[in-house]
Amino acid sequence: MPDDVTRCPWALGDEKMMKYHDEVWGVPEHDDRKLFAKLCLDIMQAGLSWRTILYKQENFEKAFDGFHIGTVAGYDEDKMNELMQDAGIVRNRLKIVSIVNNAARVLEIQKEFGSFDAYLWGFTSGKTIRGHPNVMTDIPASCPLSDTISKDMKKRGFRFVGTTVIYAFLQAVGIADDHMTCCFRYQGK
Repeated sequence: MPDDVTRCPWALGDEKMMKYHDEVWGVPEHDDRKLFAKLCLDIMQAGLSWRTILYKQENFEKAFDGFHIGTVAGYDEDKMNELMQDAGIVRNRLKIVSIVNNAARVLEIQKEFGSFDAYLWGFTSGKTIRGHPNVMTDIPASCPLSDTISKDMKKRGFRFVGTTVIYAFLQAVGIADDHMTCCFRYQGK
């Protein structure tokens, strides 16, 4: 994408951030492994900048076996200790333990709903919820939808899935599309 288009301000000035903005953020995702990967990355982002996580994304992919859900669900204490020694990722034990736990919860959801995709997108009947932000402060940190999904996931035993983490996740997987009205990716209506 040429650099002369108008983008959401948060993506400006960094090539990786612009590429993420242009190709990933707000784009509907339906692959269970990729949905799980994005959930994990948003969990890791909590309290940090997205730029930090984006620059470590390849390290996360490698460290967490490509975010293969069944593999991550089977991680034992030794594997979690190994992850805690990996300087290429965020070494936060609570987040790592949460990701392993959440992989097992995703497997349960797949059994119940057929896929993680069907579960998540079922909250909006398969539709993207589009925001119409004119300025950055118009983009919320959470919403009633993220509140509902967060509560349901917690009830199912997921961890580290507060409403703010879930809203960032919804944006990452295209369930929520908050491209600003001035952005070339804004789809309106």
